[in-house]
Amino acid sequence: MKVHPNAAAPALELPMPAISCRGGVGGRQEVAVLTVWRKSLLFNCSGFTVFDANGSLVFRVDNYGSDSKGEVVLMDAAGKPLLTIRRKKLSLGDHWLIHNGEEAVNPRFSVKKHVNLFNSKALAHVAPCSGGGGVDYEVEGSYSQRCCAVYDEQRRPVVKVHRKEPTASGVAFGTDVFRLVVQAELDTSLAMAIVIVLDQMF
Repeated sequence: MKVHPNAAAPALELPMPAISCRGGVGGRQEVAVLTVWRKSLLFNCSGFTVFDANGSLVFRVDNYGSDSKGEVVLMDAAGKPLLTIRRKKLSLGDHWLIHNGEEAVNPRFSVKKHVNLFNSKALAHVAPCSGGGGVDYEVEGSYSQRCCAVYDEQRRPVVKVHRKEPTASGVAFGTDVFRLVVQAELDTSLAMAIVIVLDQMF
């Protein structure tokens, strides 16, 4: 379930282009370093709160109770739905679909949990759904340890997830606060959607 706060509350309005099956980002030319907090800002909700390098709210996920079991909505800072992640029904294995906005048809990307026992590093496979070509991605590493990466077809890491460094006083954040580093080739909303799927899977 999504929550739409008063639009006047967040002062920041970031351009969030629709994700492209080519992995484009609508003109972003630099690496995005995001801080992901595995917690909703709303009381009695689970979810995610994501900040940019300046500490401004970029993404949010707010789930009530068991509503996140089959559907999760990624929103921008103002509560506008960017992507909806849904578990694919009647499918073998753990399989999720990523839709633009709140659409229920024509998914843009498919994420399947990896089941090959001979490659213990592989977590999931991400593929475009449109049938018009596009980029496939492989996720490897350990999400539970917040140490994993998303690789493109040329084996270039386009997304990295790693733990946030301890504070100057030595306070560690654990696994609920971590870094999400996204290369310019990939849309940040898609990168965060992949993180959400990994959280559901693992």
